[in-house]
Amino acid sequence: MSGTRSDGELLRAIAADADRRAFEELYRRYAPWLTARLRGRCADPAVVDDVVQETFLAVWRGTARYRETENADAAGWLWRIGSRRLIDALRGDGARGRLRQALARLRHRDEVSAEERVLAGVEHGDLAGALVRLSPELRAVLQATVIDGLTTREAAVLLGIPPGTVKTRAMRARKQLRAELA
Repeated sequence: MSGTRSDGELLRAIAADADRRAFEELYRRYAPWLTARLRGRCADPAVVDDVVQETFLAVWRGTARYRETENADAAGWLWRIGSRRLIDALRGDGARGRLRQALARLRHRDEVSAEERVLAGVEHGDLAGALVRLSPELRAVLQATVIDGLTTREAAVLLGIPPGTVKTRAMRARKQLRAELA
């Protein structure tokens, strides 16, 4: 193939054929950029390097799924993966890790905990459908503030929007979820 492949072509080749050359090209194209952006959020180069490696490992293994649409942006997609992994690294696996630990402690009990019921609802119930129907902007704010446990200011930095916009989107998301789940 002559010329440079598009990001979408590279990602399709990686996902479909485990194309090592496509992966290497994607890595060369975006690893320096991702490293520079993450270093703006974390002063520890070892943590940043680990996060960049984990990000691309998720791409290679297919644990991160790229959904190509007209407005799909591979850089933004990689940034979301990398920034979430950085948050997890800085917080010792963050809110998800704490929730997993709490659930693991509760598993030996016979009764189902409230947390387990909520998580089942998120994956299989009405909440899952309501979350899917939120706009990507509202879902991103909920991801950052609720699941990742970030403050409004931290979410604003992560998402690249003003803190007031984070608050407004969070309020709109809660209102929409309440209406759909009522």
